[in-house]
Amino acid sequence: MVSSEKAKTRDEKRETRDSSSLVYLGIGSNLGERKTNCIEAIRLLEENPFIAVIKRSSFYETEPVGVENQPSFINCVIGIETTLDSMRLLDVCHGIEESLERERVDKWGPRTIDIDILLFYDKVVNDKVLRIPHPLMHERGFVLIPLAEIAPEAIHPILKKRIKGLLRAIKDRHSVVKV
Repeated sequence: MVSSEKAKTRDEKRETRDSSSLVYLGIGSNLGERKTNCIEAIRLLEENPFIAVIKRSSFYETEPVGVENQPSFINCVIGIETTLDSMRLLDVCHGIEESLERERVDKWGPRTIDIDILLFYDKVVNDKVLRIPHPLMHERGFVLIPLAEIAPEAIHPILKKRIKGLLRAIKDRHSVVKV
């Protein structure tokens, strides 16, 4: 098979993949060149030989949630395939955050980059350092809007509801605007 045919076959498989067969990461930044920080985080994830970025949402400018006296965020969601387990993926995400000079000063405070594991296939993880699905994702427009853009049929493994249904029911009224 010619390499362009292999690439086409790979792309066709990506488009027909069930949304529950991916891991979804939320990426956000509200310090420095916010969109560039998000793009760089995605590039660093793509460089990892155990991670394949399959889907990427649009970028959204969003109001901060939690600590509101800070700059607005740029957020997106990506869908990946990985052979890493959830804890090792968390280590990779933290390593990328560190390489992009994230400082963990205040919970929900300003940051150059934030990478959250939202869904890890259909698994539930309840560890002291990692909870999957992300425990607040179903309450946050800045997560659900970009996630619904790329995976509306994905199912929250605890609530047993599709992402598009969670988005319809959300009460969060913080601004989320596609950029």
